[in-house]
Amino acid sequence: MHFIYNLLVSTSWFVLQLLAKVNTKLSLFVEGRKHTISTLKKAISDGDTVIWIHAASLGEYEQGLPILEQLKLAYPGHKLLLTFFSPSGFEIKKTTRAAQVVTYLPMDTQKKVNAFLDAAKPKLAIFIKYEIWPNYLSELNRRNIPALLVSALFKKEQVYFKWYGGFMRTALQNFGHLYVQDQNSQFLLKSIGITNSSVTGDTRLDRVSEILDADNSLDFMTQFNTTSSCLVAGSTWPEDEKLLVDYINRSTTGMKFVIAPHNIKKEHSTNLKDSIAKPTLLYSEMDTQDLKNVEVLIIDTIGLLTKIYSYASMAYVGGGFATGLHNTLEPAVFGIPVIIGPKYKGFLEAEELVSLGGAIAITGQADLARWIDELQSNAATTEKLGHINAAYVAKNKGASIQIMEGIQNIL
Repeated sequence: MHFIYNLLVSTSWFVLQLLAKVNTKLSLFVEGRKHTISTLKKAISDGDTVIWIHAASLGEYEQGLPILEQLKLAYPGHKLLLTFFSPSGFEIKKTTRAAQVVTYLPMDTQKKVNAFLDAAKPKLAIFIKYEIWPNYLSELNRRNIPALLVSALFKKEQVYFKWYGGFMRTALQNFGHLYVQDQNSQFLLKSIGITNSSVTGDTRLDRVSEILDADNSLDFMTQFNTTSSCLVAGSTWPEDEKLLVDYINRSTTGMKFVIAPHNIKKEHSTNLKDSIAKPTLLYSEMDTQDLKNVEVLIIDTIGLLTKIYSYASMAYVGGGFATGLHNTLEPAVFGIPVIIGPKYKGFLEAEELVSLGGAIAITGQADLARWIDELQSNAATTEKLGHINAAYVAKNKGASIQIMEGIQNIL
């Protein structure tokens, strides 16, 4: 099985290099990795003590950020190395100050693994959530470099728990400790003989709790949000936007709307704007315009959504009608109701918020209209749902503190 895995990884890398010639995102994926080793050799010397944190993309980075921040405070003399698998994570966070060195992670072949570890020289490796790479983990174990898995979430449908999943089960056994999000994950690990785990929850709850304490003021939102009722729709896909636009065009209540699309390309943002019958403005075209008479604001940039949620009376989180739900915790922490689409299974925090009643899972247009109308007209319901969400975040934060205690026993 190890031979087959290596063959698949090597073949995938060959194919990706071919496809990169005609695909911009894949070009970033391939070209970025060509500079990893030279970047490491320039940034890391023999005298450095390196802690390596690996995240697949932007979402996993947000999960790992509380750990990064606490490591920076606890070990100011250590060098933090942050790696990404996806361009959507690296290209956005390559200049982050959370780590001293930020690179792509080379593919999981034995040759590339050895070259990476020789150059990085980590004293500790921390992988976020689903990042389980057999060759990296095997070589870390062989070199006696501790490896931790953080904010992990396991489901019985995953390969580790199938009769044919022995190869990947062996990869899991190379972790010194696994910090999982829930009891079910720990139970599943025990069912395959892995007992070195702790239930610590999701580190994203620590991250959003920090956001709550930050300065979230935005001058343009203060000027725009002149009513008591504002819906902020974050990370929307076309399937979400179709429902939202239909509601917006029918709305007669004077409610304000903010849409932050997942796709912020000019063509998409312009087409979205043109589909809305009410006074609508793109963030990129605001300049010094008076926003008081604008009813819909489209945020065609990144980095503002978290702060914008603080101005909402209710939120809609996209992806639940498309490829997968986005972050429901970011609006939930502000104590507002959260509306999502039906595809939320496998997103633990969404499952729990729906079960508690703070998040509302809709199935279509009629559902969306009914719930927005209800939340607009019934302040008691809005307050009740918002309180459930805020209380959930407050109750479940603290994962990074528990994980740091384990790290301190290693370093």
